Amino acid sequence: MPKDRSHPWRQPSELDDLFLYHLARLMSATGGMVVRLCEGGFGITRREWRMLGLLADKGAMQPSQLAELAQLDRTRTSRTVSTLIAKGLVQKQGIAGDGRQALLRLSEAGQALHAALFPQIQRINQELLADIGDAELQLLSQLFARIRVRAAAMQQQGDFPKAERRRGRSSSRPAA
Repeated sequence: MPKDRSHPWRQPSELDDLFLYHLARLMSATGGMVVRLCEGGFGITRREWRMLGLLADKGAMQPSQLAELAQLDRTRTSRTVSTLIAKGLVQKQGIAGDGRQALLRLSEAGQALHAALFPQIQRINQELLADIGDAELQLLSQLFARIRVRAAAMQQQGDFPKAERRRGRSSSRPAA
């Protein structure tokens, strides 16, 4: 089946033609609700919520596994885990015979927070998708899976400059 090449997302000529811009706008519109719910109602960040959700769904795991599933570098994961431990939401337990390895798991307080917060975020998701039929959702799911595979391949192949966020520029651009 030939691909339709007429959509503006294929040859963007302005900001509104960029697929990633539309994703960012969607995340801004919907993510803000989740952020307000997490921070205002439960005192956790969206990143902390992601880690709590992963631990609730997947069970105890090593920090490196959590970093991979959360798609975060180990430094950010470590900082977030430390905050969650300080808040009493996550427990860290050493693995017998290996002093360098540990398992993370939700504490009772973390389980209770997840049980209270998940249904509220679930309702946001359900309301967001209320006007989309099951066949459309299945197609959307398949399309996102294909886009994620393509993005992973691009990331493996790509030679994108590393950002120097503290300096507000990329490392490949000369300093002014």
